[in-house]
Amino acid sequence: VQLQASGGGLVQAGGSLRLACAASERTLSSYRVGWFRQTPGTGRIFVAAINRSGGKIYYADSVKGRFTISRDNDKNTAELRMSSLTPEDTAVYYCAADRTPYSSYWYPQYWGPGTLVTVSS
Repeated sequence: VQLQASGGGLVQAGGSLRLACAASERTLSSYRVGWFRQTPGTGRIFVAAINRSGGKIYYADSVKGRFTISRDNDKNTAELRMSSLTPEDTAVYYCAADRTPYSSYWYPQYWGPGTLVTVSS
């Protein structure tokens, strides 16, 4: 499956942003979907994940209460709504998908190109 993330940009601290992930195939419902982020010099860090039905959701502690992941299997899309953003949230955000269930060491097989989120102080 090919993924494409969009919605990144520049936002002031305390602001909100919505990232979207679109899949090339009408089979996204077969995949668990996740969001990761990466800053220069670091690896991709888990942000959030959602199971195939949307009934199970997982967040990194650093974004709990501020970020919301969702999906629309009819539209073959997923979203990451981010609020109360801080400069520490500045990163390239990646949408990813995999058929395997989420776990603490989950690292999806399929990745889209990242979208840059910059939070100014």
